[in-house]
Amino acid sequence: MSPWIAISLGDVTGIGPEVTLKALSNECDKSATKFVIIGDHGILQKTRTNLGLSIELFRGELSDPLPHGAILVLQPGNSLPESLQPGSPLASEAALSWLRYGAERCLAQELSALVTAPVSKQSIIRSGVSAAFVGQTEFLSQISATPGAGMMLLGCDDRNKWLRVALVTTHIPLKLVSSSLTQEKIVRTIELAAQACLDLGLERARIGVCGLNPHAGEGGEIGREEIELICPAVEKAALAGYDVVGPLAADTLFYHAFRGDFEVVVSMYHDQGLVPLKMIGFETGVNWTLGLPFPRTSPDHGTAYNIAGKGTATSGSMSAAICLAKKLSRLRKNS
Repeated sequence: MSPWIAISLGDVTGIGPEVTLKALSNECDKSATKFVIIGDHGILQKTRTNLGLSIELFRGELSDPLPHGAILVLQPGNSLPESLQPGSPLASEAALSWLRYGAERCLAQELSALVTAPVSKQSIIRSGVSAAFVGQTEFLSQISATPGAGMMLLGCDDRNKWLRVALVTTHIPLKLVSSSLTQEKIVRTIELAAQACLDLGLERARIGVCGLNPHAGEGGEIGREEIELICPAVEKAALAGYDVVGPLAADTLFYHAFRGDFEVVVSMYHDQGLVPLKMIGFETGVNWTLGLPFPRTSPDHGTAYNIAGKGTATSGSMSAAICLAKKLSRLRKNS
């Protein structure tokens, strides 16, 4: 397997270049891993200078001899202008191009993992680059022909207590969540969550499944999704041998999961899972795409246009995403 871990640079009018270089400047001092950034070399050089980093950036190809301690930069396509407005269509187009390029080279086993810097869904859609763009998770799922891929968010607090959340539905309006739920999707998410525990080398894979409605529906008094969809899915997964319980009221399940009673919480929709996750691990949170043919991780934050270029962005989440990509790549290589 390839030793390279790639970082696609995302929307360069956001904080992607900054957090990428900050995270890699720390990695280069302590890691034997070979890193490659897929993005614009000129913008990276300018960002490095503005941040006062000593990290060396080498534009070339995977086959080129790499100077010791340098970071390789692959730049498919033309150079971007140095000054772009936040959410520029040129930046959105480049971000998707780099994302696709990284995925294709992972699928060709030229790269061992892909870390993706943030993009703006709104900017991509409004720019006309991809009117149907939903998110990087869905984009990579389509490219790799893995329609059953899923999203897990994981992070820890300052005491190293972890919370891991797998989502049944992702980037859809709240009003569409109920109609989008199926038993098959819930079972698939439970399966992915259990496999994630194995991929992480955890000793067990106990999974708690959230209800959709307050108090998990109160026996059908506050909605019937628990009775008609979630409970049958949990029972089916349990019969298949998974260590799973639910549906449980989300307001208590997350407490028990954070206490250590569950390795993963399966959430029915985006904010149900991400609000508690970001409460305990905002700067350590990682987005991990489950079910792809290659490891893909991402920092759990957006482009932050409002602070881009100011040098104030923290790189903790990007560092955590790189660390998880390294771990998954290593475990997959040894399996």
